[in-house]
Amino acid sequence: MLFNSLQFLIFFPIVVTLFFLLPQKRRWVLLLIASYYFYMCWKVEYIVLIITSTLIDYFVAQKMAALKEKVKRKKWLLISLFSNLGILFGFKYFNFVNANVQTIFDQFNVFYGVPAFDVLLPVGISFYTFQTLSYTIDVYNGKTPVQNHLGIFAVYVSFFPQLVAGPIERSNHLLPQFFVEHKFSYDRVKYGLQQMMWGFFKKVVIADRLAIVVDAVYNNPSNYSGLALIVATVFFTFQIYCDFSGYSDIAIGSARVMGFELMENFKRPYFSKSISEFWKRWHISLSTWFRDYLYIPLGGNKVVKWKWYYNLFITFLVSGFWHGANWTFIVWGALHGTYLISSIILSKPKEKILKVLKLKNTTIHKLYQVSFTFALAVFAWIFFRANNISDAFY
Repeated sequence: MLFNSLQFLIFFPIVVTLFFLLPQKRRWVLLLIASYYFYMCWKVEYIVLIITSTLIDYFVAQKMAALKEKVKRKKWLLISLFSNLGILFGFKYFNFVNANVQTIFDQFNVFYGVPAFDVLLPVGISFYTFQTLSYTIDVYNGKTPVQNHLGIFAVYVSFFPQLVAGPIERSNHLLPQFFVEHKFSYDRVKYGLQQMMWGFFKKVVIADRLAIVVDAVYNNPSNYSGLALIVATVFFTFQIYCDFSGYSDIAIGSARVMGFELMENFKRPYFSKSISEFWKRWHISLSTWFRDYLYIPLGGNKVVKWKWYYNLFITFLVSGFWHGANWTFIVWGALHGTYLISSIILSKPKEKILKVLKLKNTTIHKLYQVSFTFALAVFAWIFFRANNISDAFY
């Protein structure tokens, strides 16, 4: 089910009406049924995947909570990581890896007969996998209490407003909200609906209209050159922002109508004055997820300089791969990692130049920072949108 579909426009008012008519202790049942129905509208059979992840992480967390020593909890965490990431790899990345292995074997004339996995990619699998993994990792680290209510935990994993495209919520923020009685509030409902309408406007009116031009050019790039390619790339820059942030606004607004508060996911990222700032404003729930569960565990910046650069680069490389099983996404992530490392290396020379020219924090300097950061982001989007690497280089 898409947010911008007639089906959702019928589904959502019915769910909201029933939600406020039901007593608090029964609302989780409605939300679970609604969320599973919302998910099954894509492909009924795939409900097994989200239920499997839910059950595994629920029982793994129970086991970890019963153990005082962190070392003993590790094997249960590994079960969660391997099972969830295994499902994600199988459905999203197996064919990509398999095809590349096939290419390597072909170079050496070695027979490789592993067939492709002929399945559709489950919608939202990257989002709910990361959401449930954050819970088990936090339980392992003692940062969040274990959730004993299986039904409410299942709602947390599958909560329909943010199931398909985020924000990726943390358990200590969203889970407690399911135990609070949310009474009907005219002002809150009005504000939530306004945010949903703004999201629909960004998605349907802006993103979907820009997509017509972008798709025409990027699906046949050799038919175009010069200005047309530049215009299509700039259009995509705004298309992807309005698409992602539009979905986030609809998710946040629809949750707010029922009384739930989801985290802000975009904060005017194209006004950023550096790549570092860009990633504090763009897809915030994802960037903070990678920061907390990959970058910091690798050592963050609390290591020798070369290792710090390595940690940054690996984090962005994995972030790129998370977005899709294609070399274009990997290059996109590598570019942003390179941008950030370069900005750190060049920070002192830049300071000296700005001091000599007396430009630091002037209007000209700020305008240059925003413009240059925007240009770097636009250039990287070429690889994100291109159908393959050769198209991107063209």
